Amino acid sequence: MKISASKKDLLDGVNTVMKAVPARATAPIMECILIEADSQGIRLTANDSELGIETNIKGLILEEGTVALEAKFFSGIVRSLPDSTVNIATDANYITNITCDKAVFNIAGRSGIDFVALPEIEKTNHIVMSQFSLREIIRQTIFSVAANDNNQLMAGEYFEIKGDRLRVIALDGQRIAIRRIELNESYGDVSLIVPGKTLREIIKIVTGEMDDNIDLYFTDNHILFEFGTTKVVSRLIEGEYFRIDRMISSDYDTRITVDKRTFQSCIERASLLISESDRRPIIMDITDDGMELNIRSTIGTMNETIDIDKEGRDLKIGFNPQFVKDALSVIDDENITIYFTNSKAPIIIKDEEQSYVYLVLPITFSA
Repeated sequence: MKISASKKDLLDGVNTVMKAVPARATAPIMECILIEADSQGIRLTANDSELGIETNIKGLILEEGTVALEAKFFSGIVRSLPDSTVNIATDANYITNITCDKAVFNIAGRSGIDFVALPEIEKTNHIVMSQFSLREIIRQTIFSVAANDNNQLMAGEYFEIKGDRLRVIALDGQRIAIRRIELNESYGDVSLIVPGKTLREIIKIVTGEMDDNIDLYFTDNHILFEFGTTKVVSRLIEGEYFRIDRMISSDYDTRITVDKRTFQSCIERASLLISESDRRPIIMDITDDGMELNIRSTIGTMNETIDIDKEGRDLKIGFNPQFVKDALSVIDDENITIYFTNSKAPIIIKDEEQSYVYLVLPITFSA
């Protein structure tokens, strides 16, 4: 194989597929990036069996061929090269020569015969949406995916398509994040659970441009994201997702409307008194006179009252400030509405159209 490409194009491709190289591989070939040069162009692929990424790069093919190179070393070499043309050539034993200006590297490669190819995805069930919309809907929910995989269902996000509506749900046992958007076309009903790991990588790769579309194809076991010259294939999480609608009550005893920035700033100030070893709740005391937020920790105390529009009973409730801050940080509305039932029931932040719904469980506290 003999190819040449600009350092920028090569590095962009390497950085894209590196996201599918496992930190701990079960086989040496999984630690590699596969480089293929044929009539279809120059392709880079990485695959950890759960997540696979393939991307095409611009370049000149002088001799077709295939080689698998250890990803860590290869990416490090490409990153270190001058901003010039990179030439890559392999011999019959897959010894790979990499040259750029006066820099010359020779590294051992593999045949790639044992490399696990990306699964072929039947392109029947699919939707089309803008990369911006996909990126935003993931960004606005991904923080509620469970940090560990003790419960596989909580390690992913639930995608539900009904007609021209897409709803994405994430929960970790302490909170729920839901976003709804309208699609440009109407599709058949589809529901699936996409690993959070996959979605975190997707939002790093897609451009996020409104005019750039992305195709999502679904099978019983996989999802394929296809955009530009890149394909991302991921296994789906099996199982029946939680019945979220039963967890979110429309009843409430107290409702407040508050300026989002004011509320967010107040929580951030109170959070300054919370250490990692002393995770105290912030207490929200709601009366006709306003909403007082206070914190008492081993570091000190803080009290601050902010103006609200209130409907219903007075209420005092404790909550994890980080969970509320995560929700506020992805809401664009100037004013937000929060619903309460009692001091032991979840806080629900939502708009009238329910394009977003954020639920946070309360924390008990001593008076």
